Amino acid sequence: MTEPTGPGRSAPPGQPAGAPHPARPGPHSAHPAPGASIHPATGGSAHSAQPGDPAAFAHAAQTGEAAGLVAGLLAQPWGRVTPSVYETGRLVTIAPWLAGHAERLGFLAAAQRPDGGWGPHEDYRLVPTLSATEAMLSELRREPAAGHADLAARAERGLRALFGRPGSGGPPPPPDLPAVELVVPYLTGAINRHLRDLGPAAGALAGWAGRDLPLPEGMDEGRLAKVRSLVRAGAAMPEKLAHALEVAGDAAEGARGVARTPAGTVGASPAATAAWLGDRVRREPGDPARSYLEAVVAAHGGPVPCGLPITVFERGWVLSWLLRAGVPVRAPEPLVASLRHGIDPDGIAAGPGLPADADTTSVALYALALLGAPRDPASLAGYRVGPHYQTWRGENGVSTTTNAHVLDALGAYRPADPAIRARYAATAGGVAGWLRDRQHADGSWTDRWHTSPYYATMCCALALDAAGPAGRPSPEVRRSVRWLLSTQRADGSWGLWRGTAEETAYAMHVLLLTGAGREDPEHARAAVRGGLYLRRGAVPGDDPPMWVDKDLYTPLAVVHAAVLAALHLVRHHSGLTVGYGSAGGERAARY
Repeated sequence: MTEPTGPGRSAPPGQPAGAPHPARPGPHSAHPAPGASIHPATGGSAHSAQPGDPAAFAHAAQTGEAAGLVAGLLAQPWGRVTPSVYETGRLVTIAPWLAGHAERLGFLAAAQRPDGGWGPHEDYRLVPTLSATEAMLSELRREPAAGHADLAARAERGLRALFGRPGSGGPPPPPDLPAVELVVPYLTGAINRHLRDLGPAAGALAGWAGRDLPLPEGMDEGRLAKVRSLVRAGAAMPEKLAHALEVAGDAAEGARGVARTPAGTVGASPAATAAWLGDRVRREPGDPARSYLEAVVAAHGGPVPCGLPITVFERGWVLSWLLRAGVPVRAPEPLVASLRHGIDPDGIAAGPGLPADADTTSVALYALALLGAPRDPASLAGYRVGPHYQTWRGENGVSTTTNAHVLDALGAYRPADPAIRARYAATAGGVAGWLRDRQHADGSWTDRWHTSPYYATMCCALALDAAGPAGRPSPEVRRSVRWLLSTQRADGSWGLWRGTAEETAYAMHVLLLTGAGREDPEHARAAVRGGLYLRRGAVPGDDPPMWVDKDLYTPLAVVHAAVLAALHLVRHHSGLTVGYGSAGGERAARY
């Protein structure tokens, strides 16, 4: 796959081709004024509103917003992702020479929780808290603690969060994150080295001198030691391991077995790239790796995301979600070609520097089918293990959403040859059965690549609904609809930790796109309440990060597409349309 730059696009001075614009990314919110309501049309289609009608204006605004979102896939080809506490902490330690160092420290300080830890939720605090605390200890090693009283106090609070209250047994258990079995020992060892080296001028940290932070139960340093030995020996590194090259410590600098992309990235990770670059930046200031880091820092104002570029991931998800919902958008030919020509016999990667995977490949194939440019899904064959598919070869664990996306791709491909069609149908049947077996008793699904059951439930329910007989909703999809109805919040939203625009959109997709969701008017009313929640000003960029990488993150354009698609669906389903209530209040939905 060639490095994405976009047709005719030149990079700003000092940035590699295809780099993001040096502006903080975020969804260009175009939510109408408060007071929006959704009600049934009084006749005709949703497109029949008269000029000057607020409903027509809202429809045009949504359509224009979706068109702008699609155009942005080419204008910002690296993608738009929220910054990460973990990754930003790694750059504070590894690359203090890089522009934006003070801003990174400020980002970490602002993101610290009242309990001293970091992370959007208790279940996912360990890795970001380790990284931020170690970064602050590293900074204090470079500058005396006396000159950084606030930094020392924040590091001390981070240590308290990690060591836990008396009798708590030490750090919390690690969540299921990529490379967590390497990242946690790497950071724990670094923190313990800092604590052993604390001197008499440690200030607020003096009481921590010589203490050792234990590893969570069941973890050890064995795998990390093996990885570091391989890196030092110059052994060829698996592409997925390159994404976390920073765990190799000093051995990562200039590692011979690590491949770089033409843009200088290692593993599509700022931390991994900085670790590979090491101190050689002082001798090679024009190195492409430095240019990559400078571009990512400029785009995010100092802090950095875990993974960039995410070119294909972003394009596949945005296009497939908008098109499946019937949003009237046109994909420029260069966008379609980037998916069509990027798929090779092993599939396609989420972005340059990452390994090809079945999840990204499936979504790209599904998007191409919806665009009228279908490709044979033969590239998925290498990921199949029995009735289900791995996200990548040798995956530790399984993913329901990867398999839901495989089912989408298999179902959308309709070859003329009846033998090929029958073979893919049999394979799809096996995947569907595997997904049905993994539904929870309450009707939901969960997955390792997203913390929210609403995302996994949407992916699985939509895939199973499309794969089933027309007009005969499956029991599994009906159960998922009942679960959604039972978990809607009083304000009309859905959410695991709190109500969010993202999760509300996922629930609305199930209620408005599946046969089971369309069976009962009450389901549409629930979707309308979700639409009202979105119209009251819920902004996807304000939601907590819920997508899983080394740290949790939000792919902003992807989530933006989910919300736009949900609003489009609720506007057009069963004659529903969007109108406006009086300023300062909502008009009740009417049926």
